[in-house]
Amino acid sequence: MTNDRETKKSIMGGDEREHRRLAMTLAAVLLLGAFQLGEGELKGNYSKLSGIIIPGFASTQLRAWSILDCPYSPLDFNPLDLVWLDTTKLLSAVNCWLKCMLLDPYNQTDHPECKSRPDSGLSAITELDPGYITGPLSSVWKEWVKWCIEFGIEANGIIAAPYDWRLSPSMLEERDLYFYKLKQTFETALKLRGGPSIVFAHSLGNNVFRYFLEWLKLEIAPKQYIQWLDDHIYAFFAVGAPLLGSTETVKGMLSGNTFGLPVSEGTARLMFNSFGSSLWMMPFSKYCRADAMYLKHFSGGIRKGPNTYQCEQKEFQSNYSGFSTNIINIEIPSTRGIDAYPSVSEFSQTNYSSMECGLPTQLSFSAREISDGTFFKAIEDYDSDSKRTLHQLKKSYHDDPVLNPLTPWDRPPIKNVFCIYGVDSRTEVGYYFAPSGKPYPDNWIITDVIYEIEGSLVSRSGNQVEGNPGPASGDETVPYHSLSWCKTWLGPRVNITRAPQSEHDGSDVQVELNVEHHDEDVVPNMTRSPRVKYITYYEDSESIPGKRTAVWELDKANHRNIVRSPALMRELWLQIWHDIHADSPSKFVSKAKRGPLRDDDCYWDYGKARCAWPEYCEYRCSSVTP
Repeated sequence: MTNDRETKKSIMGGDEREHRRLAMTLAAVLLLGAFQLGEGELKGNYSKLSGIIIPGFASTQLRAWSILDCPYSPLDFNPLDLVWLDTTKLLSAVNCWLKCMLLDPYNQTDHPECKSRPDSGLSAITELDPGYITGPLSSVWKEWVKWCIEFGIEANGIIAAPYDWRLSPSMLEERDLYFYKLKQTFETALKLRGGPSIVFAHSLGNNVFRYFLEWLKLEIAPKQYIQWLDDHIYAFFAVGAPLLGSTETVKGMLSGNTFGLPVSEGTARLMFNSFGSSLWMMPFSKYCRADAMYLKHFSGGIRKGPNTYQCEQKEFQSNYSGFSTNIINIEIPSTRGIDAYPSVSEFSQTNYSSMECGLPTQLSFSAREISDGTFFKAIEDYDSDSKRTLHQLKKSYHDDPVLNPLTPWDRPPIKNVFCIYGVDSRTEVGYYFAPSGKPYPDNWIITDVIYEIEGSLVSRSGNQVEGNPGPASGDETVPYHSLSWCKTWLGPRVNITRAPQSEHDGSDVQVELNVEHHDEDVVPNMTRSPRVKYITYYEDSESIPGKRTAVWELDKANHRNIVRSPALMRELWLQIWHDIHADSPSKFVSKAKRGPLRDDDCYWDYGKARCAWPEYCEYRCSSVTP
């Protein structure tokens, strides 16, 4: 027998109980007492809050609801078998797997031989393919839930709201009654735990929540709408929200985006384009808005109203619909002259001459021209999927009876709104496409990609890029222009703080107070250390009465990984901890100092040859006898 020594970093022994008590008290505010709401803050005796998670695109497990025999494969599909994501069946029976994933591109019905439905509960969103290493695609909310458990949150305090992310918003309600059930979820949480809920939405989940808020207006008497929100929703944390769409959607629609799955790009495109939700994430202009087609009273009466889509003059005076560059640049083999492009009103003389000669012509399209259908009309003769796209675009989006989702989102009427996203990662913002000479779905290839990176535009080929880069770049998936739209939700004066993401003593914290804000982007005049990742906080100094808004920008936080960020989880818990103190002198938690909250936050400082944060952490050696 031998004795091994195990070395462990942990919260310091002498103060262990006290520090653990402080950490656990952070969770205890969600577990004990009753409360009263006032001016966007929790006051009085402390409450039992609930957390409701609305996951993003491809972040809910789908299970088979059919019996499907797969020839030439030992693996079949039976009811409740995992479909999304079962990579074993994907590899061994891809044709069967596709039957269970595909939807009819026109009416969103299931394949005749197989249908899938979303799983339920937290297990449906924590890990998509347990036991298989698929990186960020597989493990989604697992770390988030782990944090909740570590801080003592009860099982009924965290509620998942999974959904079939393949469906358009109207079909979510028509087929699954999703928004009706989500309303019941909020009402049940209030009765069960005695307090309102905190909404955590990621990526497409934010679009889902927006549609729910508009749907709710038609289900509740107008005078009761705001009261219902105040009673049932304490705060909304919008994480990685594609508020003006994502350019990466265009790549998925034209050439295919595999998301790291072992399928061809053509197969990925075929599958993606069968989903009604594929258009939900298209980029669109911040200058164009639409009136509701139908005005439905809560009593059930429906009357037809004006269906108008109008753009401000700025849309035509500025380039690129507010984005940094044209999103699509596409080469089309023209043999029919200008009549082949009924939606495109003007061409340069050079392009017109090329078209007469039957030479390829390059056309460019902005976000507005993509979302209003101009682009798809222009390539209708060269892409067999364009008719399907135009049909879905009109039926499920432009003529949606609740909301045209391809329009800018005003601040939701919730007391506390926190918009959180990553910045300064290399993000795709534009593409060059050309015909491949192959049939659909492989008929387009990408010849060049335009990226935004830390305030500049670069191309994959090294060619010069024309455009208007923003002050920062996006989160690898959603451009900065789309993510930062929520800055327009801030009040007329904003306090800006920049602090390191890691634990810090406050020496590298920068503050700008009462910065004027005029419904556009606000950029701080602050420095950065090249080796430090920061969080920049934009917080209301002057708020909309009864409302509180904050925007958090996390350096280098990846779109798919941000929900697993320890820094994000720490700041979220500290903000909630701050809110339950009725005597807090400020609306937002102080950023002056950050120490470790958990054992995992302790580490060895090699430069000082000691345990970092010695007032909190220590190394322990314990004997282990096998």
